[in-house]
Amino acid sequence: MANITVEKHPTTQEVAKRSYSDPFTAMRDLMHWDPFRDGLHWLTREAGFSPAFEIKETKDAFEFRADVPGIDQKDIQVQMTDNRLVVRGKREAEKTDKGDTYYTYERTYGSFDRSFTVPEGVNADAIRADLKDGVLKVVLPKKPESKPREVPVKSG
Repeated sequence: MANITVEKHPTTQEVAKRSYSDPFTAMRDLMHWDPFRDGLHWLTREAGFSPAFEIKETKDAFEFRADVPGIDQKDIQVQMTDNRLVVRGKREAEKTDKGDTYYTYERTYGSFDRSFTVPEGVNADAIRADLKDGVLKVVLPKKPESKPREVPVKSG
């Protein structure tokens, strides 16, 4: 599992009460963004890979999609335990020669581990996962009893 760090950011009211001699410090507090912490991942090849996920609910299922270009099917693992969906994988770095010269190095490699809590009513026996064109699609069908039903409204 991934390590989770919880940071306490000052509230807007707390920031407003402070006296700042440096406007950049005030902006970092207001925006909860530190460019020196968040923006330097490109300096190291050890930044790691974390795919972007998209999750949507339809009337019949929950659909998870992740951009995982360059990852083989054998390097992706999808598990469902109780109401927890876990997606793990890794993207291997390409082989490089010692004589190669890089002018920029923005692609990331490594292992990822993402977990999601899903609502009750998922049919765990019918879950399916497909990898096509660098997109992982995991479909968690809903049980029939948990799907919305139209209720007729009677008058009088």
